[in-house]
Amino acid sequence: MSYRFDTLAIHAGQPDDDATGAVTFPIYQTSTFRQTEPGVNKGFCYARTDHPTRRALEENLAALEGARYGVAFASGMSAIHGTLSLLSAGDHVVSTRDLYGGAWRIFTKYFSKFGVEFTFVDTTDVAQIEAAIQPQTRFLWLETPSNPLLKITDIAACAAVARRAGVRSVVDNTFATPLLQHPKGG
Repeated sequence: MSYRFDTLAIHAGQPDDDATGAVTFPIYQTSTFRQTEPGVNKGFCYARTDHPTRRALEENLAALEGARYGVAFASGMSAIHGTLSLLSAGDHVVSTRDLYGGAWRIFTKYFSKFGVEFTFVDTTDVAQIEAAIQPQTRFLWLETPSNPLLKITDIAACAAVARRAGVRSVVDNTFATPLLQHPKGG
């Protein structure tokens, strides 16, 4: 069944609270959860591994993005770091040249010292992406609208190039919300 965006925004990932009947998922202000015995709990043991409020947010955002699941981070930079941590020495990333400064620094100053290589191109030109992809390319890193110049990249065209090469597309969506830009279209 397909739901409208506004319905998903209000209800996805937010089941009614059985204990109180609240129709909005409660905010749990705890970092630890009781265990009935060591290693046995009701699905949550410590907030760093999972938390009901964060899980509701992740399920809601995944629904808005048309995704199977979502992962929430404390900041955009921590999301970038988490994504790049999937790479290994020798891996390669093709990235947009017009890139948020913090992302550029974590690419060139941090992950490059661990052997991850980056090539920066104008991602508004699909031919530049095709030319930059190497056998060891693992990610195509897009940012659209870009920061700071607000360049618009055709995500579908770029993702098609990446898919043909067996490369995963990553899109940093700083400015556009899931209402205006999302991977499933619509």
